Amino acid sequence: MPENMKLTRELKEKIDSIVAKSETKQSALIPVLREIQNAEGYLTNESMEEAAKILGLTPANVQSVATFYTMFFRKEPGKHVVWLCRTLSCALKGAEQAEHHMCEKLGVHTGGTTSDGKITLMEAECLASCGTAPVMLVDDDLVENLTKEKIDRIIEELRKD
Repeated sequence: MPENMKLTRELKEKIDSIVAKSETKQSALIPVLREIQNAEGYLTNESMEEAAKILGLTPANVQSVATFYTMFFRKEPGKHVVWLCRTLSCALKGAEQAEHHMCEKLGVHTGGTTSDGKITLMEAECLASCGTAPVMLVDDDLVENLTKEKIDRIIEELRKD
């Protein structure tokens, strides 16, 4: 969303619905930011200011939440977002090696997006699949028991899309 655009009427209606169901406006903040990101792809300064106005919060309060949680993007992510779990179970089963392999294959550092804009690689604190570690979330699909071969196949598929 360009910096000079306002939230759409449809998005404002969804936000109003979230606020109406929330106990407090503060408790609506994360769901509101998620809804904005779902609609626009990422959070701009202007969209966060709009959220602050709607919720009666300061822009600094909204921005502090948006920058604290890694699930919120402050710039446009790739078409596909890959979240690699790096918690203890995954680390013990080779997540660090998987991350190095992915960074090399993609030509990015963790947190970066490929030059063609197709894939953003992120670290996840936990994907709740310790028994099948190491794991990653590719868009909305959990991929378990990662191997270099499995990672290579997935990256090839994402690059074709």
